[in-house]
Amino acid sequence: MIEDNIYDNYTIDFSDEYTKYPEAYIIPINTKREVHLTSTNNLEKINTSQIEDKYQDINFILYIGTYKNTPCIIMNHNSTDDDYIPLIKTYEINREIYPILTRGVLVSDWYKSHQYCGACGSKTVIDEKDMMLKCPECGQMHYSRIAPAIIVAINNNGKLLMAKHSYYTKIRYALIAGFMEAGENIEEAVKREVHEEVGIDIKNIKYIKSQSWPYPNSLMIGFTADYAGGEICVDNDEILEARWFKPDEIEIPESDISISSYLISKFIEDHT
Repeated sequence: MIEDNIYDNYTIDFSDEYTKYPEAYIIPINTKREVHLTSTNNLEKINTSQIEDKYQDINFILYIGTYKNTPCIIMNHNSTDDDYIPLIKTYEINREIYPILTRGVLVSDWYKSHQYCGACGSKTVIDEKDMMLKCPECGQMHYSRIAPAIIVAINNNGKLLMAKHSYYTKIRYALIAGFMEAGENIEEAVKREVHEEVGIDIKNIKYIKSQSWPYPNSLMIGFTADYAGGEICVDNDEILEARWFKPDEIEIPESDISISSYLISKFIEDHT
């Protein structure tokens, strides 16, 4: 997973007045959340006055701040070109720009899905101060949406709990994870998800680190915990099987893109 801070190279800002920046990095995004890179797999730097000549069927263009001290804009359009790349694949292609690409796609998703107010249906407008779309009729404020989710590595005397999920096709066994519910805190979410999915109790819940996971808009919050009691019991719907793995039995994910890979690798390191 990316360890660098996105703000080492990026300064956040937001505006639809992109033309006041003569030259900028551009992140072209199609309607499938795919991005376009240069022939060297990097961001393209473009004269902003030429964007509408170069790209067709544009939905919107937004300035999202500066990247490496250069203005950065996103451009969403209805492209059918086959040289666009799924966001998740850009991690292996160019890890340095993956964080800014993630930021661009998430901002694009938010702006595209909040063009009209969900409360009254009126056309929204960009706020003069905050990164927010507001409704001029009812005053409803529409900020970017982030869905927090927990993921936990559970230890039982040197063995790691892993489960086989019905919706995973490429991963045989994975850590327990799930979205938070309204009204609960993070630790309660960890306990609830573990009990719901595998029927056991846990203790010594410890926060490790978090990760933006734009598939589609999650914040993954990583924990470790210890087994406290109970027998493994799965629902045979979402979870098909769960069991304890010794370090040498664990199948490490092919890609280290996710916090799951980090937690698994850390467990193996600590128990070998």
